[in-house]
Amino acid sequence: MPERSVTKTQLTGHLIQAEQLAAGYGNRNVWEKANFYVERGEFIGLLGPNGAGKSTLLRLLLGLLPARSGNLTLFGKTPRRGNSRVGYVPQRREVDNDSNIHALEYVRLGLLGNRWGFSLPSQAEHERQAALNILKTVNSIDLAYRPLRQLSGGELQRVFLAQALAGQPELLLLDEPLANLDIRRETQLIHLIHTIAKAQKIAVLLIAHDINPLLPVVDRIIYIANGQVASGKPEDVITSRQLTALYGASIEVLHDSRGRLAVLGVEEALHHAE
Repeated sequence: MPERSVTKTQLTGHLIQAEQLAAGYGNRNVWEKANFYVERGEFIGLLGPNGAGKSTLLRLLLGLLPARSGNLTLFGKTPRRGNSRVGYVPQRREVDNDSNIHALEYVRLGLLGNRWGFSLPSQAEHERQAALNILKTVNSIDLAYRPLRQLSGGELQRVFLAQALAGQPELLLLDEPLANLDIRRETQLIHLIHTIAKAQKIAVLLIAHDINPLLPVVDRIIYIANGQVASGKPEDVITSRQLTALYGASIEVLHDSRGRLAVLGVEEALHHAE
């Protein structure tokens, strides 16, 4: 069964902990009564239909949006803006076609953090070497001196990931990094993120529309739909019974011979809810 409400005492020590959490904009709740937690080093898939409020949860964790009600803590405190312990790759990041900034310099910006001004030559060289090492970690050292505008979608995602890793985060928030990637590149990126996160003991929250690319690596999922939030292992949450309860309409979950999941009835449920 999905995780049920837990007490603050039980949640002590979790990297992220939420109790009866509600989020929204203006006078409208996007979702409410959410109870979940994330352990250090866990890989969490954040799933649900468009507009359900997945990115809203990331905004809460980034300190960009206050909770409407309930309790949310990150590293034992209320989330705040500019937390260097959190790495973030947004859903859309525009690349200026007139810019000549190279991948190496872009990653180096992640090392500077909130520091203003120019680095001394010796320090700048140290930063560039560190940026090269990070690009090597994400299998992209060959992109170091290529302008961002010349990179493919998959190459850009690895460079964006490198910049997010530059600050040595303990939590990595990834908003739809698999968008517009083919199946092969999806698989490569997921396994790359998983390998790095486990090696560096980084917790990951990754927004995706499809659970299948995540199944080999994900520890648990958080599923948001119809103003509700469910959390647990994929086999406990993505079931016909649980999703029918979540959407308030008939949902069928099918399994193929390779263990992949197909969720049927979501479009009809969403249409019915409008």
